[in-house]
Amino acid sequence: MKLLLDTHVVIWALGEPALIPAHVGDLVTDPANEVLVSAVSGYEIEFKRPRSAELSRLPADLRSAVETVGFFWLPITEVHAITAGRLPRLHGDPFDRLLAAQGLTEAASVVTVDPLIAPYGVPTIW
Repeated sequence: MKLLLDTHVVIWALGEPALIPAHVGDLVTDPANEVLVSAVSGYEIEFKRPRSAELSRLPADLRSAVETVGFFWLPITEVHAITAGRLPRLHGDPFDRLLAAQGLTEAASVVTVDPLIAPYGVPTIW
């Protein structure tokens, strides 16, 4: 199964894995699943890090930290950007619209607690 982690799940996986429900954690750690972290999550974390105590506790080398836990970075392509730009404004967060577009175009389920992702038609897990 291909899983795309929402930014909050990346943050929890790297800093507070106990916040992730056991059944979700099992999916994320199952080596049979491909676990993706969007480049937009990297941007969102680093953009917000200076103003967040939670984010400031994450490893400084986010790129390596994501790879060390066995996740794979998903770059943002023009297909993702165009798809995100064409999505209806169901969600006010442009980061999440881009994640939804990536889930749709990459045939990945988005692992998220956010109920506003599923209305875009992308499968979600929580």
